[in-house]
Amino acid sequence: MTTLAPSADADPDASPWTPVCAVADLQPERGVAALVDGRQVALFRLFDGSVHAVGHRDPFSAAYVIARGIVGTRGEVPTVASPMYKQVFDLRTGVCLDAPDDAAVRLPVHAVRLREGLVEVGPPLASR
Repeated sequence: MTTLAPSADADPDASPWTPVCAVADLQPERGVAALVDGRQVALFRLFDGSVHAVGHRDPFSAAYVIARGIVGTRGEVPTVASPMYKQVFDLRTGVCLDAPDDAAVRLPVHAVRLREGLVEVGPPLASR
């Protein structure tokens, strides 16, 4: 698990961004876990080059395993399947596609930006 302090040059009026790793360090379709501002986050780089960050805790098993999940798609939706009980989550929204109306089983989604070859993760976004 990677732990880094918030970026020193972050805008003081904006949400803090935490540099986590080089984009090149993320293998496509594989997850990695990182500690961002005291929260365990799972990061995924997809084949299209996009990077997604969601909560690492599986809401069904309460285990911190989402980074070990299986990356895929449902239609055009990028997904990760929990390695525990195989529920599938939308990487863009955190919604469990197997229980879309149950807000209690959504993964928190974090803002991600790529800057100067680094992946930076922000705080959790509001539920969508």
